[in-house]
Amino acid sequence: MPDKGLEIILKHSREGAEAREIFFNKQGEILVQIAKISSTSLVAGGKLIFCGNGGSAADAQHLAAEFVNRFMMERPPLPAIALTTDTSILTSISNDYSFDQVFAKQVKAIGHPGDVLFCISTSGNSPNLIQALSQAREMKIITVGFSGKNGGEMQNHCDHILTVSHKSTPIIQEIQITAGHLLCRLVDYYLFEAVDEIQSN
Repeated sequence: MPDKGLEIILKHSREGAEAREIFFNKQGEILVQIAKISSTSLVAGGKLIFCGNGGSAADAQHLAAEFVNRFMMERPPLPAIALTTDTSILTSISNDYSFDQVFAKQVKAIGHPGDVLFCISTSGNSPNLIQALSQAREMKIITVGFSGKNGGEMQNHCDHILTVSHKSTPIIQEIQITAGHLLCRLVDYYLFEAVDEIQSN
């Protein structure tokens, strides 16, 4: 009798591969545009800001680290920050005001016009991300959403959004971190291999 565990693995693998193929075929050009915008921001002295909740918080930290340290090529560190890492800031804002403001207050404190804010969510409906996006727009910060399902409320607050139209949270997260890795790869490409492509964009 076949092992049920192997059946679970193969079913998830097939479902994820199909969802990934659909996502990149439909939204690959949007990801390229986001990478060019991010590269242009960095050239102009801007920074990349990442935030999310739960697993998406881990993805925010992961991607910020790829930019500050390196991704695949040897190159200078790039300015990026995750708003999910300072427990004193997170807990003081939550305690004194509301958890809904933990990212918005940080955006207000450290953001500048021309920076790029990335909000990562599987539902697109997290109130603290919506507030961060609203704050960023007031400050002329470029807003990018990585969302799931139908995009949620986030799509009304983003200049650019990538939506993984799938019902499975794990598959959404797996595709989002792949998109994040490709963002890193593309920014490195436009900054250090093909800078003329963003200058003429």
